[in-house]
Amino acid sequence: MLAQTASAQQGPAATAAAPIRNVVLVHGAYADGSCWTEVIERLQRAGLHVTSVQNPLSSLADDVQATRRILALQDGPTILVGHSWAGTVITEAGNDAKVAGLVYVAARAPDVGEDYGALAARFPTPPASAGLVKADGYAQLSEQAFVHDFAGDLDPARARALSAVQGRISDTLFAARTTQAAWRNKPTWYAVSTNDRTTSPDLERFLAARMKAKTIEVASSHVSMLSHPDEIANLILDAVAHAAH
Repeated sequence: MLAQTASAQQGPAATAAAPIRNVVLVHGAYADGSCWTEVIERLQRAGLHVTSVQNPLSSLADDVQATRRILALQDGPTILVGHSWAGTVITEAGNDAKVAGLVYVAARAPDVGEDYGALAARFPTPPASAGLVKADGYAQLSEQAFVHDFAGDLDPARARALSAVQGRISDTLFAARTTQAAWRNKPTWYAVSTNDRTTSPDLERFLAARMKAKTIEVASSHVSMLSHPDEIANLILDAVAHAAH
């Protein structure tokens, strides 16, 4: 059962009474679309049509365009889900008419034009930040930071394998600012990772409270969709069930 710590935001659904059958998942930095595999399996078993975006991680505009291309393929109202950096992406792209609700998983959720770095600086600096390695205009986490701080509650062998396929980000990616804040207009859900060493859990709680999201807390590392897929899938299913009402 979902542990509710905030009431759901009441906002207009994209499509009034149509049942929601589509879920679009957007991955964050240091990952690719396959990070959603275990959640996808659970959502598919529930009868949903699920698509995972492959972000280039080259700029906010590029990632938003990749997400909008997938949204254009959906045949009706859709729940849009973002992990980590992808929270910024779905915040920018989420006002699409097909989007009925937004789910944030240990995710950024900036306001319009907000300096997210300055906001994050008001909270404890997470250990993973020290493991960022930059080269030739791109960046990624060191294997040690990935295994211990990004995916610390996964089996180390699995975490090392995921580190090997992590997406490299433009080293200017996080400086981008949004022009929209879809969470102000759409119903929202948020999963806080209480053992997160990549994003401060207190920052996650602040973001969830600011958007008046229906919120759960998961005793997880940053990658709760991998270590706690049942909880994340259930949160998405809750959004599917309630976003259109």
